[in-house]
Amino acid sequence: MINEDKAVSSELPVSRFHLSTKKRLMKKIWQKDDHATNTLVNTFTVGKDLDFDERLAKYDVKGSMAHCKMLAEAGIVSVEESEQMLVVLAEILETIEQGNFEIDKNAEDIHSQIESVLIARLGDIGKKIHTARSRNDQVLVDIKLYLLDEIRETATLTDEFFQLLIQLAEQHKNVLLPGYTHLQVAMPSSFGLWFGAYAEALLDDMEMLFSVKNIINKNPLGSAAGYGSSFPIDRESTTYNLGFQSMNYNSVYAQMTRGKSEKMLAMAMATLAGTLGKFSYDVCLYLSQNFDFISFPKEFTTGSSIMPHKKNPDIFELVRARCNRIQSLPNEFILLTNNLPSGYHRDMQLTKEILFPAIDSLKECLEILNYTLPNIQVKDGILEDEKYKYLFSVEKINEEVKNGSSFRDAYVKVGQEIENNAFHFKMENLEHTHQGSIGNLCLDKIEYQFNKVKNKLLG
Repeated sequence: MINEDKAVSSELPVSRFHLSTKKRLMKKIWQKDDHATNTLVNTFTVGKDLDFDERLAKYDVKGSMAHCKMLAEAGIVSVEESEQMLVVLAEILETIEQGNFEIDKNAEDIHSQIESVLIARLGDIGKKIHTARSRNDQVLVDIKLYLLDEIRETATLTDEFFQLLIQLAEQHKNVLLPGYTHLQVAMPSSFGLWFGAYAEALLDDMEMLFSVKNIINKNPLGSAAGYGSSFPIDRESTTYNLGFQSMNYNSVYAQMTRGKSEKMLAMAMATLAGTLGKFSYDVCLYLSQNFDFISFPKEFTTGSSIMPHKKNPDIFELVRARCNRIQSLPNEFILLTNNLPSGYHRDMQLTKEILFPAIDSLKECLEILNYTLPNIQVKDGILEDEKYKYLFSVEKINEEVKNGSSFRDAYVKVGQEIENNAFHFKMENLEHTHQGSIGNLCLDKIEYQFNKVKNKLLG
C-alpha cells in the first residue's frame, strides 16, 4: 500500500500526470540550488527532445519498474518501498497505454518527469528510484526497448510485402517481360522473375534486421553514467525482467552503444529502403507509356492540373524519394558520432530526431506498398512487339551451340544475322530450367529461407 503520510495522490490524479509536476519541473533534477536555468539555454539544450521522449515514456516506466524490483532484491530499498513505487509506476504505465499521458513542457526529459511524479506521490520514497542509476543508462534502455519494438513492426510489414511479391510471382510466372541492361533491351525475363527478385531481396533485408536486433537486444541498465556503481546491483535481474537476450557487460561499452545501436539500425533500414526504392523506380518505369508493362486502377494514380490524359505514379515516386532520404541515415550517424571519445556526450540527443521520423517514414512506405500492390495489373503478350525480337539473340546463340557450334562462332553468326536483318527466333523454343531462371523460379526455396529468418526475428 502507498504510505498516505508521504503521498499526495488525492491531489494528483493519474490522468493528469502531465500537469502534476509543473512547479517542481522548473528546477532540474541536477540543480543544487534555486538558481533558475537560463530560458534560452534551456530551449536550445532541450530542443525537440520532449516530442520524441513521448515515444519512450512506456519504456522508461518499464525500465524503472525492473530497476525498482532489483533494488529491493539487492536490499538497497525495502520491499515495502519497492512495492509503493511499483504501484505508482504501474498507474503511470496504464495512463500512457490509455493515451492520457503528456510530457510537461517544463520538464527537461521523460526521465525527470516520471521521477518527479514518483516524488510528488511518495515523497522521500520516490527519491530513491534513481539509486544506482543514471539518466545515461535510462535512455539507453528506453531507446533499445523502443527500437526492438520498431524492428518487430518493420519486420511484420516487410513480411506482408514479401508474401504479396511471392503470390504475384507465382500468379504471373509465365508472363514474359523484357529484361534490360544499361536500360537497353537485353534478354527475356518474366513477371515471375521480377517479383521474385524483390522477394529474395527482402530475404537479405530481413537478415540485416535480424542481425541488428541481436546487437541491440542487450541490457545496458546498471552501467549508470558509464562506469557502473558501488551498490551491489544485480544486472541479471533487470536483464531478465526487461526481456533482453543478454547484457552489455562492460559498463563503458554499454554507453558506447548509444549512437551505435541507432547507426546499425539505420544501416538495416537503408538496405530495406534501397529495395523499396528500386522496386518503386521499376514500377514508375513500367507504368510509362513507352514501356506500358503494368497498370493500376485510376484511384491509385494522380492527375495533372493542365494535361487531362495524365495518370501519374505519385505513390511510387514518393516511396522512391522517401527511401532515398532513408538511405542517407547511416552517413548522418557516422558524421554525428565518429569524432567522439568514449563516454556520454550531449551530441547523442540528436540521434532521436534523426532516426525516429525515419522509422515512421519507412513503415509508411511499406504500408502504402502493401495497400497498393494487390491492385497491380500485368499486361500479357509484351514480347510480341517487334522492338523486342533481339531479346532472343542469346537464345539463338545457345541453339547454335547445342547444334555443335562453338560459342564464339555462334556469336559471330547471330551478330551477322542481326546486322543483315535476317534474325529470327521462335518464342516457343525458349527453355530455361536451371535454378533461379524464368522456368525455375525457386519461389518455394526463397519462401523457406525467408520464413526461417522471420520466425527467428519475430519469434
